[in-house]
Amino acid sequence: MAVGVDLVRVDRVERLLRENPEAERDIFTGRERAYCAGKRNRTAHLAARFAAKEAVLKALGTGLGPGTRWHDVEVVHTPLGRPLVRLSGGAGARAERAGASSVEVSLSHSGEYAVAHAVLVLDAPGASAVSDEPAEG
Repeated sequence: MAVGVDLVRVDRVERLLRENPEAERDIFTGRERAYCAGKRNRTAHLAARFAAKEAVLKALGTGLGPGTRWHDVEVVHTPLGRPLVRLSGGAGARAERAGASSVEVSLSHSGEYAVAHAVLVLDAPGASAVSDEPAEG
């Protein structure tokens, strides 16, 4: 497995979205924005999803870089509200190359902070999500 964690100040996300209105659409998918729209503390919920995206990218060992977009990591929910991660694009390709079978994520927010923890579950024993070798192709 590979892990990633991220902690973000809610007011940092609020300031980012206020100062750069396009950022909300650039960072969050339509489903993420719709889910948070109905929440009492909308910005804290968005901040938790921002932290989740960062945590997943850290677990992948890539961070947000060339070939990876914010929308490549999407937080969705089961009918009972459990958060799940959907990977696509560059993040999905990276997970596939790493041999990932799934990504588990946990989100929380309280007061000034939002936090997320991501665990990338790898299929192959000894597989690593972090590699210094260039991707094939």
